Amino acid sequence: MRDTPSIQPLSGFRVVDLTRVLSGPFATQILGDLGADVIKIETSDGDTVRTQGDKKDGFSWYFAGFNRNKRSVVLDLKSKEGKDALERLIESADVLIENFRPGVLERLGFGPRRLSELRPGLITCSVTGFGASGPYAGRPAFDFIAQAMSGFMSTNGRETDPPLRTGLPISDLVTGIYAALGVTAALLRRERGGGAEHVDVSLTNSMISLLAYLASNYFATGRITPRSGNDHPIAAPYGLFETADSPIAVAPNDDVFFGRLMDALDLSNLKSDPNFASNHLRVANRDRLNAFVLSRLVTNKADYWVEKLNKAGVPCSHVYDIDGVFSDPQVQSQEMAMPLEHPKYGEIKVLGFPMKFQNAPCMIRLHPPDLGENTLAVLEEVGIKP
Repeated sequence: MRDTPSIQPLSGFRVVDLTRVLSGPFATQILGDLGADVIKIETSDGDTVRTQGDKKDGFSWYFAGFNRNKRSVVLDLKSKEGKDALERLIESADVLIENFRPGVLERLGFGPRRLSELRPGLITCSVTGFGASGPYAGRPAFDFIAQAMSGFMSTNGRETDPPLRTGLPISDLVTGIYAALGVTAALLRRERGGGAEHVDVSLTNSMISLLAYLASNYFATGRITPRSGNDHPIAAPYGLFETADSPIAVAPNDDVFFGRLMDALDLSNLKSDPNFASNHLRVANRDRLNAFVLSRLVTNKADYWVEKLNKAGVPCSHVYDIDGVFSDPQVQSQEMAMPLEHPKYGEIKVLGFPMKFQNAPCMIRLHPPDLGENTLAVLEEVGIKP
């Protein structure tokens, strides 16, 4: 077993990162946040995200948001020198993660047998569009395609609307989380004597895994649950409601919360209404019930109701835009926006850490690297000198 420092959960583990764009870099950033030494391998053109998103002084904050806690090494993997350098890095690594199409890494000369020869016990992870096998394995894929094929788009919006994507690249983000989880689990298994492992995660499978109760309902009945917009498809009253000034989200998902909501709205008489006696009946009579709730909520402002309903034990929230999110005192207390000091570009603001460790917290150890910033230093670590 590797003798690892105890500062952070993944301190002492080296990750060779052959990913680009979003899903893979998000995975490796998570590993870096947990303490791993992430070596980001780039071509001379760099990760395409370096040129995307809003920039300040020519630097992409989009790139910064997915590439902290990494070191950048530029290699030409089509040249002998580049392949030789990658071999030396792999010999020093615990993990190799890539998001090429299936077969590309092997064509570069780094198939499973060669990787095993270079580093017995190496954990490898492939991030693909559809999985490493099957009739679609070789197809190109991006987030929009995964949202469409997984059925996820068909669940968004109202029943009369066309399928609707989420505003964020959700399949890239969820796949990145699964990849980081899979790599971490494989490392734990290896440290317990389990040996090498290959982890395969795909955008489409990751999205299918989120179908949750909509898949369960389909498995049980063969029926597709109709889309319900902001209303919950299997709970009521549950959704967005207008107030005197702005909408709020209200989520009383069972009989107890329903009773609390009715009491808080001075609608206690509805608790004994036979049309609302169970969640099933409340869903069936959703429009009538929502009208009662709305008639009370429009009598006062959102701030009033958010305060009153939460005090009554009813889950309730403002509906924020991005500015509202980062202005909220709870979000600020959780440090979900963090300053990051870059030696060339000054202070950059990035998203904070959703995982809060008491004794070994995530931390920003390294700024998002300039292209090839660490090439010489990293290669010298594995015995390659210019």
